[in-house]
Amino acid sequence: QVQLVESGGGLVQPGGSLRLSCAASGFTRDMYAIGWFRQAPGKEREGVSCISTSDGTTYYADSVKGRFTISRDNAKNTVYLQMNTLRPEDTALYYCAADYVLSELTALWDSSTYWGSWGQGTQVTVSS
Repeated sequence: QVQLVESGGGLVQPGGSLRLSCAASGFTRDMYAIGWFRQAPGKEREGVSCISTSDGTTYYADSVKGRFTISRDNAKNTVYLQMNTLRPEDTALYYCAADYVLSELTALWDSSTYWGSWGQGTQVTVSS
């Protein structure tokens, strides 16, 4: 069973940076994808970014392009989300997700129903 543990959230001022980590374990195949989602109070969960282990392809939501960077450390089975130039609207509970199905990743990565495994989330608050 895939297990995902997020960390790195916190309170940061607008314009600041945070790096989130998603420690993953329990994979039974080499090829999978890890995604980051976020959910603010009263809003739907939205896809933020995703990375495929098959070829390293990355995806980003338009709202975070140029500010967020997703990366992976295969030796540590950890995926990172570096978040720079944070804005108050980035405030949310951030989740990482994982799935083995890569064939539909390009079309469906930002759909929460695509992903089979989820972590518990880490809170990010951007406020002065």
